[in-house]
Amino acid sequence: MAQAALGSAGLHFDDLNKLRVLEPEVAAQTAQLREECRAFVDKTAEFQKIVGSLIELVDQLAKAAESEKMKAIGARNLLKSIAKQREAQEQQLQALIAEKKMQLERYRIEYETLCKIEADQNEFIDQFIFQK
Repeated sequence: MAQAALGSAGLHFDDLNKLRVLEPEVAAQTAQLREECRAFVDKTAEFQKIVGSLIELVDQLAKAAESEKMKAIGARNLLKSIAKQREAQEQQLQALIAEKKMQLERYRIEYETLCKIEADQNEFIDQFIFQK
C-alpha cells in the first residue's frame, strides 16, 4: 500500500530499495539507451577517424598522381621540343645539301668551260707550232 501511495505521487523504489523519481523500468530503459548512445557515439567517432585517415590517404595519392602527371607532361613537352629541334636541324642540313649541290653544279660547269678553253688553247698552240 505504501508503494501504491508513493507510486501515485511519482516516487518509486528500485532493486536496491532506493527511492527514485522514475519508474524502475523507465530508469532501466534510460540506462540502456544511454549505453547504446555511448556505443553509437564511439562507433561514429571511430568511423570519422577511419574516414579521416582514408581522406588523408586519398589526398596523398592525388598529390602523387598530380606530381606524376606533371612529370609526364614535362617529358612529353621535352620530346616535342627535341623533335622540333631535330626537324629544324634536318631542314638546315637539307638547305646545306642543296647549297652544296648548287656549288658542285657551278664547279662542274666551270670545269667543263675550263676544259673547253684548255682544248681551244691547246689547239691554238698546236696550230701555231705547225705554222712555224
